[in-house]
Amino acid sequence: MDDVYVKHGAFKQRPKLPGQVVLVFQGGGALGAYQAGVYQALHEIGIEPDWVVGTSIGAIHAAIIAGNEVGERYDRIKEFWARLERKPQWHETLFGERAAATAAYLATLTQGINGYYSPNHAIAFGGLHAPVGVERAAFYTIEDFRKTVAGVVDFARIDGRQTRLTVGAVNVRTGKMHYFDSRNIPITLDHVLASGALPPGFPAIRIDGDPYWDGGLYSNTPIEVVFDDNPRRDSVVFTVQIFPISGAEPASVMQVLSRQIDIQYASRADSHIPRQEHIHQLRHMVRELVRMLPEDKRNSPEVKEMAGYGCGTFMHIVRINANPPPDEDYLREIDFTTSGINRRWLAGYEDTMRTLERRPWEAPIDPMVGVAVHDSDAPDQAPSLAKAQ
Repeated sequence: MDDVYVKHGAFKQRPKLPGQVVLVFQGGGALGAYQAGVYQALHEIGIEPDWVVGTSIGAIHAAIIAGNEVGERYDRIKEFWARLERKPQWHETLFGERAAATAAYLATLTQGINGYYSPNHAIAFGGLHAPVGVERAAFYTIEDFRKTVAGVVDFARIDGRQTRLTVGAVNVRTGKMHYFDSRNIPITLDHVLASGALPPGFPAIRIDGDPYWDGGLYSNTPIEVVFDDNPRRDSVVFTVQIFPISGAEPASVMQVLSRQIDIQYASRADSHIPRQEHIHQLRHMVRELVRMLPEDKRNSPEVKEMAGYGCGTFMHIVRINANPPPDEDYLREIDFTTSGINRRWLAGYEDTMRTLERRPWEAPIDPMVGVAVHDSDAPDQAPSLAKAQ
């Protein structure tokens, strides 16, 4: 892929951030190119995550970041997308952009994508009722993708735990979300691939005897794993939203399908954040009540145990929100064309740079709330109290 992006040059030094840096990526197939632009912006000004969390294509990006030295991360992301990119064909110059896009979609559906997936001939010959097993019951195979991901991720480096990695996948049998965390276990290629095994397109990946599917089926923006982390730490959490939660009323069947996908895979952070605020208030009260006790009481084993539930940490949630153009439709997740990748990449880069220039983490936080939310597409303004609604 052509490197058409230039350094912004607006930052003379890395901004000082109040706490650990966490990067949370959604799933979304080809829409993940937006995430690549977000990371480029962060990388250019020297903001590297202490912890990366992701599902599906977000898990791939997270693994690339955690599985490479800082100086190599951006190059590996470019290499990854270059392997998936569908180059322009001769008919694009003859029949126009819309016809070319339709042709590209058809080719992607029927032929697959080099370096990613290819048609599953076992299904083609045996039919949809063929008992091929959960690890083969899919429209495509992903053997090429194994090689692609393995070529851009050093799993030994992930095991070194310099950058924490968490990827989410759903247990096919139990239907429950499972987060595989490098803090607790060695992360392997199968863990990362399981997080992107979206049925019925891709087959389940078996881990420790159980089959797993794409974590996006359960939580496409796995920010709850950050909220529920223990012990809590002051944090600046960059969460990348590639599916808009709100949108225009659809007027055609294709628009209905597109809007359905937006709602299905958009972030649920708006429901998680009020719960987190309430929990933080209770923890804050515990901490203050412990402080009010006489010193001899505070030092007792029973009170020390209760004091462990107290908390005074602060968390800035910086949401980088993609705003897709109105002409994008239901098939945008398989748009691996050069123009599609470049357009989303550049949008992610520019949206992030505009957000970083505002330095939203400098906004004060109500100690009783403990959480501030900053949206990239909010009206441009100086840092101010940003209590979640």
